[in-house]
Amino acid sequence: MEAMSGKIIENVSVSQCYQLSRKFNTHYQRDNFAPFMRNMLPFQRGKLAWTAIPSMQLRNFSKYQSSFVNRRTVHCNAAPSTAAVPNLDKVDFLKLQNGSDIRGVAVAGVEGEPLNLTEPVSEAIAAGFAAWLLEKKKADGSRRLSISVGHDSRISAKKLEDAISRGIAGAGLDVVQYGLASTPAMFNSTITEDDAFLCPVDGSIMITASHLPYNRNGFKFFTNAGGLGKADIKNILERAADLYNKFTAEGLTNSKGKALASVKRVDYMNVYTSDLVKAVRKAAGNIEKPLEGFHIVVDAGNGAGGFFAAKVLEPLGAVTSGSQFLEPDGMFPNHIPNPEDKTAMKAITQAVIDNKADLGIIFDTDVDRSAAVDSTGLEFNRNRLIALMSAIVLEEHPGTTIVTDSVTSDGLTTFIEKKLGGKHHRFKRGYKNVIDEAIRLNSVGEESHLAIETSGHGALKENHWLDDGAYLMVKILNKIASARASGQTGGSKVLTGLLEGLQEPAFSVELRLKINQSHQDLKGGSFRDYGEAVLKHLENYIDSDPKLQKAPVNYEGVRVSGYGGWFLLRLSLHDPVLPLNIEAPSNNDAVLLGNVVRAALKEFPALDTSALDKFVQAS
Repeated sequence: MEAMSGKIIENVSVSQCYQLSRKFNTHYQRDNFAPFMRNMLPFQRGKLAWTAIPSMQLRNFSKYQSSFVNRRTVHCNAAPSTAAVPNLDKVDFLKLQNGSDIRGVAVAGVEGEPLNLTEPVSEAIAAGFAAWLLEKKKADGSRRLSISVGHDSRISAKKLEDAISRGIAGAGLDVVQYGLASTPAMFNSTITEDDAFLCPVDGSIMITASHLPYNRNGFKFFTNAGGLGKADIKNILERAADLYNKFTAEGLTNSKGKALASVKRVDYMNVYTSDLVKAVRKAAGNIEKPLEGFHIVVDAGNGAGGFFAAKVLEPLGAVTSGSQFLEPDGMFPNHIPNPEDKTAMKAITQAVIDNKADLGIIFDTDVDRSAAVDSTGLEFNRNRLIALMSAIVLEEHPGTTIVTDSVTSDGLTTFIEKKLGGKHHRFKRGYKNVIDEAIRLNSVGEESHLAIETSGHGALKENHWLDDGAYLMVKILNKIASARASGQTGGSKVLTGLLEGLQEPAFSVELRLKINQSHQDLKGGSFRDYGEAVLKHLENYIDSDPKLQKAPVNYEGVRVSGYGGWFLLRLSLHDPVLPLNIEAPSNNDAVLLGNVVRAALKEFPALDTSALDKFVQAS
């Protein structure tokens, strides 16, 4: 009991009275918050021009929003009522689904982006998840189920954490709040066995919207079986919509009392980080400080990954001076926390060079994606990160299948299959699609140990198929540490050497072709049907050209080789967009491929090909 009390930080009062809170929040945000936004954040073409604002000013705004908008107490004297709450905004819950995540607008003030992820909506979603979990776990009432809740650095995180906690507690489940956390840690809380930290929990919710702008937020859900899929999310949102429509003033008020009794706060990140440290020490033969003498800088992009420097690298002996943007700041004043973003990668590359570091590591906002940079500034992201992880995994599991998304290069396939002796299985875009495909292959007897996207999502069989950016970096650190333990020197050159023989395209580009949903050519149909018609036409068009060859095995869109390169035209998972990826030995060869696509698509007037036109004409 003493051990437990030492780990549990506090019981948390998380709820506000809702009889007047909706009215208050709407009024307050309209009359106070929005003008503050207008005075502080200049608009350019409907978007916030926040790149020119000093970071200190942004941090002050973050505190202002958190202190005043999120945490204001509303005192209620009205008698309880069982009538439905009349002033709740109508919300299309299913539009909040983004694949296997939920995402919406949680902060007012951006033109053309109305709030749809409000506190009552979030409370309903949490209650929907609780109901789903009770059914999934076949709870019989013999024990209370528990759900952990964590969040990244977004400015709307705390108010949504409170709302989520109310929804869970109102459904009769216990809530364990983690505060600032990473997405991978939230999943790990469902499999950790430690009574002192109230683990394992039955389910987990991470409050995050990855690298999206500061005004967005969302949720990811986990059980010990892994992250929830699209069908599960739809089920939860349908339950939430039904609950939302039945909300009463009395029920919303009562959720406060239930939350008071049901919410505890735990510093779970200590458990998660200590496991990462143990993994590196084990790989190096149980040396206490296997990274001693290595200089490694971390760029957390002001997200939730700042812990990695002090909690993982320093206990392993690494020097972390020069690490940057470790402080959580939900306005993301320095750069987008996204390993795919050129500005973000330039920032970590410059930090490595300026500090003469051995290695640089960068995370996205919630730490489920990552990338690295070697001592010379060579980036390990996209195809290179996949190649590096493939080399490490295939050393441990010779011949295994590497599952990737659809936009990986032909050179990567040659590298995995000819140089490393593995098998490359190129599948659909979407990190959950890639992970689920690797799991499926294993279930039918084809061994796979790595599922990884060009976006930086990477999951390993040994790590419960969790897309964990921190664990991905631990695998890289393991390689460096074990190499040193065996007498090898050279720091990150050990990693660079693993990429020897990787053929990289001289030219690559991605163009986004938008479908105009209001164009008469759609004839009232859906953009998805229109997009599929475009792809079918392109496929038929390619068949008539002997210089072009369709990929013999392809799971998404139309992939074609020709002129020494290839292109892939596919339909976006969620948006009315057809992304076009082209890779070629030269710009001229890429233009030839672009012209093929352009000629095939001229019969579809609802498709905006201006990006393709500009690329072809400019070249």
